[in-house]
Formats: sequence, structure tokens, C-alpha cells
Amino acid sequence: MSQGERNLQEMHGTERRADAFYNNQMIDYLNTEMQEFVKAQQFLFMATSDAGGNCDSTFKAGEPGFVYIIDDKRLMYPEYRGNGVMASLGNITENPHIGLLFIDFFEDRIGLHVNGAAEIIENDELHTIIPDEDTRTTLFEQHENRTERWVVTTVHEAYIHCSKHIPKLVDTKNLTDWGTDDTKKKGGDYFKVKQSKKERK
Repeated sequence: MSQGERNLQEMHGTERRADAFYNNQMIDYLNTEMQEFVKAQQFLFMATSDAGGNCDSTFKAGEPGFVYIIDDKRLMYPEYRGNGVMASLGNITENPHIGLLFIDFFEDRIGLHVNGAAEIIENDELHTIIPDEDTRTTLFEQHENRTERWVVTTVHEAYIHCSKHIPKLVDTKNLTDWGTDDTKKKGGDYFKVKQSKKERK
């Protein structure tokens, strides 16, 4: 929690409600239920910021279980080949604070916030996090050896995102082309940025 939110709670008279939430819904580790929830998810939303506080949010996805639970204080997800910008990773090198949001839109319509500190682990460093060679081999095979590196998050806060206003979506299984480099399938220039930049010149 931040001092800013505490100041606003006092200003707007919500301290009792906030304290009830902190006491009953927020922990600094992943309990068994949270771990099982994370293992079942196919995507997450992630927020980072650089040393100056400039924010970036992004979306990570994979097959269920693509986020690996190391223990009740740490989890990690793979970084696949992307557009080469590495905005989130760049932020992490300047500022380790990270916010992860997992949402189940399909079954229970519930979410889980995980806030903590992130670090980047290269493939050849993974043994420092996962000592067991068989587990590492399984992880690489699970991701079809597409993983370039990993982001490990140490949990500082974990708490619920209530189901209010979370829509129920239909899971269109098998329609995702994981790992494609086909420009059209990836969306290409969907928002016509190249065209709009030319028009503004």
C-alpha cells in the first residue's frame, strides 16, 4: 500500500473499509488457492515503469501453466521473441517494481493482483532459480524452446480483484497461433501507424 492511498482513505472516510480489505484479502505470498489460479491462466496484464516513473503496460500469454510457480514467494514467466523493443524489460532494469494482473474471464470471473519486484534471468542462468535439470528441460520443452529469457517476480502483495464488472467471455480454444512471426496473423500495422505518421508530416 502507498502513502497516497492512505491519505485518500482518510480524506474520503474509507479507512475502515480499506483496513478490512488489507486485513482479510491481502497477503505477501501466494497461498495454495492463488497458486492453482495462476497455473490455470492463459494470460496476464503487466505494468512496469522506468526510473523516472514513466509507465508501460503490456499483455503476456501462453498455454495454461505458462506462468511457473517457483515457490509461495516467487513466480516466473517466459519472454518469447518479440518486436525487439523490450520496453518492459528495459523498465525492469531501471526499476524492479512490477504489477501483474491475472483475470479469469471464462469460468469464475475473478482476478488476482500480484505486486512485487522483478528480475530478468537469462536461459543460461535459470539453474540459479531452478536447480533441478529435469524441471528446466520440461520448462523449455513446454515452451517449445522459444523462450529467450525469464522474468522472475518476488511477491510483495497478492490480493483479489473482485468479480464486479468482469465480463464473461467465450474461450475460443485452438484459434491462437502461438509463436507465429506472420505479420498479418500478429496484427501487423492494424492501427495504420505507418500511414498516420506519413499523413502528419
